[in-house]
Amino acid sequence: MAKMAVIKTGGKQYKVKEGQTVKVEKLEGDGGAKLKLETLLTGDSESGEVLLGHPSLGEKVEAEIVEQGRSDKVLVVKYKSKVRYKKSVGHRQAFTKIKINTIA
Repeated sequence: MAKMAVIKTGGKQYKVKEGQTVKVEKLEGDGGAKLKLETLLTGDSESGEVLLGHPSLGEKVEAEIVEQGRSDKVLVVKYKSKVRYKKSVGHRQAFTKIKINTIA
C-alpha cells in the first residue's frame, strides 16, 4: 500500500510516505515521542484517490521522534576589500528526525 502525504511543519512542506524518515525543523519532545502532523494533501497510488484540504485535512499523519540533533556548522564570512574588515560567524541549525508511522 503506497500512501503518501504532504505535511506542514516548521513553516515548510514535506512530501512523505509511510515508513520514511525525514529531517524537519526542531520539534518539542524526546526520542520515542509520538506526534500528529498537519496534513495538506493525501494520496494513494493503488486507487488513484487524492484528498486535498482547504487549507488542511487536519492531523492525519502519525509520526515518531527518532532523534534530536544539530546539523553541521555553516560558516558565514563578511569581507570588505581595502578596509581591513573581515568577520566570521558560525551557525548550527537544530533539527528533529522523525519516522512516519501511519497516514490515515
